[in-house]
Order: sequence, then structure tokens, then C-alpha cells
Amino acid sequence: MHSVIIVYCTQCRWMLRAAWMAQELLSTFDGEIAELTLKPGTGGIFEVTADNQLVWSRKQEGRFPEITELKQRVRDVIAPEQDLGHSERKK
Repeated sequence: MHSVIIVYCTQCRWMLRAAWMAQELLSTFDGEIAELTLKPGTGGIFEVTADNQLVWSRKQEGRFPEITELKQRVRDVIAPEQDLGHSERKK
């Protein structure tokens, strides 16, 4: 089983965005994710790690992820064999 952590900036009021992304990840990876943690932070942070691997950093990417992008990056770490269905074929 895997763990995911979403660190979000409370000053920027990004908790709802983080919670929505958490819900999407938990729904998509039902049975794969043992725990998903929302961690409040400051300074404009928005980072997602899966099994201690950074999969998204708003600072590095210069933007927030599309939910399909985030699911693909998390999948690549925790369940590389999983087909994401329609969200895989958007390219």
C-alpha cells in the first residue's frame, strides 16, 4: 500500500484545491493508497509526493497540475501497470 502527501499553502487558501485533488486520487487509486495526508504549509507551496517521491511542485512547474496529469504522475509511482482509462487518451 502506498502513501501520498499534498502540502498546500494556507496563506493562499489552497486547502479546497488540495482536498479536491486528494478526493480524486483516493477515488482513482482505491485499494492502492493506504494513506493520503494534507499538510498545511506557507509561502505559496503546493507539492505532491507519492511514496516519498516528489511528483508535482508548483514552484518547479510554474503552475498547478491538471487532475489528469497529477493522476498519471502518481500512477507512474504507485501503480505503473494501472490504466487510467479515458484520462490516458486525452493527448
